[in-house]
Amino acid sequence: MTVQVSLQHAFDAFALDVAFEVPAGVTALFGPSGAGKSSVIKAVAGLMRPDRGVIRAGDQVLLDTDKGINLPPHRRRIGCVFQDDRLFPHLTVCQNLSYGRWFSPDKGGVSFDQVVAMLGIAPLLARRPQTLSGGERQRVAIGRALLSNPQILAMDEPLAALDEGRKAEILPYLEHLRDQTQIPILYVSHSVSEITRLAGTVVVLGKGRVLKAGPVAEVFSDPNLSPWLGGVREAGSVITATVAAQEDDGLTCLHTSAGPLWLPRVDAAIGAALRVRIAAQDVMLAVQRPEGISALNILPATVVALRMGDGPGAMVQLRLGEDLLLARITRRSAVHLGLAVGSPVFAVLKSVAVAPGDIGAPLITP
Repeated sequence: MTVQVSLQHAFDAFALDVAFEVPAGVTALFGPSGAGKSSVIKAVAGLMRPDRGVIRAGDQVLLDTDKGINLPPHRRRIGCVFQDDRLFPHLTVCQNLSYGRWFSPDKGGVSFDQVVAMLGIAPLLARRPQTLSGGERQRVAIGRALLSNPQILAMDEPLAALDEGRKAEILPYLEHLRDQTQIPILYVSHSVSEITRLAGTVVVLGKGRVLKAGPVAEVFSDPNLSPWLGGVREAGSVITATVAAQEDDGLTCLHTSAGPLWLPRVDAAIGAALRVRIAAQDVMLAVQRPEGISALNILPATVVALRMGDGPGAMVQLRLGEDLLLARITRRSAVHLGLAVGSPVFAVLKSVAVAPGDIGAPLITP
């Protein structure tokens, strides 16, 4: 099922005017604070009535202001998960989960046992929310939303209140959710790394407008969007890879469309499909293949686009086999190397430059 969203609404600070589609899998809403991300979530969930808009979930019309249709939240079958878990403190985990099932219109969808297994919360069922960690509470909140048998999941920065340790704990469960259900998930986050691990599609918002929407790898590798993606330090790209070998010296060899990519040990089976986020600032460029350097990853590439910044920097988009890669270098280096669209280069990446949190679990494309 695909969800179609078209919204217009005037706020004091900006005017929201967006249109996009949410396919099966995770569609991320990304952009700076005040871009309109949470307003979109509220409108989809029926918690805010826009000035004008249409929202369709498959064949069902949830909102059509021109026709006077505006289904109340309880009739939209939207499972909502927010920054705070909003669990009932007087109920056990099992009772909180059962509360979600009570709201299911036909008691269909994933079963109680499936949700418990998917989210790894069987040991928590007899406990109360105040005895759980932040990551555990969020897993229970997600489970409760799933057991309401929603046709859409709306998740508004569900990991924002967690520290890095708890985020690392819960991300694999969100990957399981993405891969084991066909529910369209609308996911708001400020974290580029989080989105590149989870989402198949990203909608970048700025000042209430859609700046670009499409596959994560395509959108995040656009050099013109780097100012909207958290600044040049957050700029990066996503490449797909397959685990080819696990070496005795602690390195993992990944097969990419441009050649081998060596990283510190990745906990995945040989043959597993992964996607890897590579920060633009961690990529060096050379016009000739370097010799006698410590970097293990030297991959042939072609310059696809070149964006000179207002300061001393430049952003270079590269075609790396079937993938796109961003490199952040100085304007002086770009001029010195004579870079232009079509220039053949070598992308150089240190193995230790890729953080474990930037390596996604096996991805099933919606």
